[in-house]
Amino acid sequence: IAVVGLACRYPDANSPRELWETVLHQRRAFRRLPPERLNPDDYHSADRSHTDATYATHAAVLENYEFDRVRFRVSGTQYRSADPAHWLALDVAAEALADAGFADGTGLDTSLAGVLLGNTLTGEFSRANTLRLRWPYVRRVVEAGLKDTAWSAAERAAFLETLEREFKAPFAPMTEETLAGGLSNTIAGRICNVFDFKGGGYTVDGACSASLLAVTHACNHLIQGDLDVALAGGVSEAIHTFGIFASFKAQGALAEHDDPAKASRPFDKQR
Repeated sequence: IAVVGLACRYPDANSPRELWETVLHQRRAFRRLPPERLNPDDYHSADRSHTDATYATHAAVLENYEFDRVRFRVSGTQYRSADPAHWLALDVAAEALADAGFADGTGLDTSLAGVLLGNTLTGEFSRANTLRLRWPYVRRVVEAGLKDTAWSAAERAAFLETLEREFKAPFAPMTEETLAGGLSNTIAGRICNVFDFKGGGYTVDGACSASLLAVTHACNHLIQGDLDVALAGGVSEAIHTFGIFASFKAQGALAEHDDPAKASRPFDKQR
C-alpha cells in the first residue's frame, strides 16, 4: 500500500507541511470562540450546574475559509442547501488528488477508485437548519404566551407573521438538494460523483477515531482487491451546543483554556 497524495485543512495549517511545522513548534491554534459560531452571550456560563450552557471559551477553528463553488460548478442553490462539511471535504479531496499527480482526477483509472470518509453528525449547519422546520412549535408557544396580553387577534397574527419571516430568514429553504446536503453518508458519495469514482464510497462514524477508521477500511479494501485506489480521511466542522459543548461539559470532557493542568495539547505527550 502506497500513500501517493496528502492534503489537509486544519486551524493554522492549510497543508500537511504547515501542520507538521505547527506540531514541531508546539503551536496551539486555540482562539476565543467566534460569536458567529457560538455566541457567548447565549451559551457561556461559569456555573457548572447550568445544564444548557458551557464553560468553554476557546476552540481551534478554521478561519477565512472559502469554497470556490465556481471551480466545482456548484450552483448557488446547491451550495446553500448543503452542509459546509460537504464542500470542505470535496475541496481537500481535490487537493489530495492534485498532490498525487491527478489534478481534477485526470489520468486516474477510476474504475476501482473509492472514497472512505470519517464524519460524525455531518456539521453544525445541518443541525441548525432543522430549526426552520420547528417553526410550528415555536409559533404555538409564542401564541400561547400572547393570549394574556391586550393585543387583538389581528395584532397577534401580524406579529407572528413578522416573527416567522425573521425566524426563518437565516436558514435556507427546503429544496431538492436539502436531503443529500444534510446527511453525512452522502459526503463521500458527492466526492465520487465529482471525480467519477466507480468503486463507490461511504462514510464511517467512529466518533473521535472516525478518520483513522476510514483509513483502516481503505487499507482493507485495497488488500482484498475491492479497490485499486482509495481516498480516505475525515471531516468535521461542528461547533454546536448538543454534540460538543453542552453534552461534553456535562461529562467534564472539555479542556479549560486558562488552566494549564486542564488545557488541551494536541499531538503532545502532556495531552
